[in-house]
Amino acid sequence: MGELLVADLTIQDMLRVLQPLWQTKTETATRLRGRMENVLSWATVAGYRKGDNPARWRGNLDALLPKPGKVAEKGNHPAVALDQAAAWFQALRTRGGTAARALEFLTLCASRSGEVRGATWDEVDEAGKIWTISAARMKAEREHRVALTDQALRIAQAMPRQAGSPYIFAAPRGGPLSDMSISAVMRRMQADAESAAKKAGKDAAAAGWRDKRSRRPAVPHGLRSTFRDWVSELMDYPRDMAEIALAHNVGSEVERAYRRGDIIEKRRQMMADWAQFLRAG
Repeated sequence: MGELLVADLTIQDMLRVLQPLWQTKTETATRLRGRMENVLSWATVAGYRKGDNPARWRGNLDALLPKPGKVAEKGNHPAVALDQAAAWFQALRTRGGTAARALEFLTLCASRSGEVRGATWDEVDEAGKIWTISAARMKAEREHRVALTDQALRIAQAMPRQAGSPYIFAAPRGGPLSDMSISAVMRRMQADAESAAKKAGKDAAAAGWRDKRSRRPAVPHGLRSTFRDWVSELMDYPRDMAEIALAHNVGSEVERAYRRGDIIEKRRQMMADWAQFLRAG
């Protein structure tokens, strides 16, 4: 928005920012809209602007932009193909940096990016090898426990602790990694694979780590689909066990109310097998 004053921002300015992203990067655009709304709300309370919030969704932008759910295809995040998963994981392990280690940890745990980026030292029981994520940090708003493999635990333990920062995968200034940092690792891996293919005289458009259906480059969230495919196609673990590991709702509300356990010790062996599969390449 350049040097525009917050007092001068209008709904047209919001649309100028959001419309180029809304159809192609819907999730990012949705988060961006929410952050703009928060900033402008603060500016109003602080006395820097007056009037309605131009970034508000309900009764405002919802009349001009399609609902995110109608634009984005849910559950269609490009995933690393099963027959490429081990090779991709080995390529990841050769890369340095906090974001690469966070992505490695994410893959071993089949977790969401936000869960990993927000992981704190006090959430991890090193002796019990359990990572407990509070309900407030979970999409389903329920506490979720992850059975940590030896490999995942070693990654966490090897991360340097920054004074005053609670985060395992802390950014240079001590806060959590940005939501783009982990995605950037996968984009760089894809770019390197395409560059290598081009140098070898091969088709760069077919190179790298692509979803077997859409042929789009894989993204971090798609790794959860890779894990789910592995359970379904190569293993005989119960479906519910995989769904619980992914922190999905399993069964009806009544069934969930009566299910007191999360079969974490049974899930531990599944995650160990997943780690072995990834390291087999």
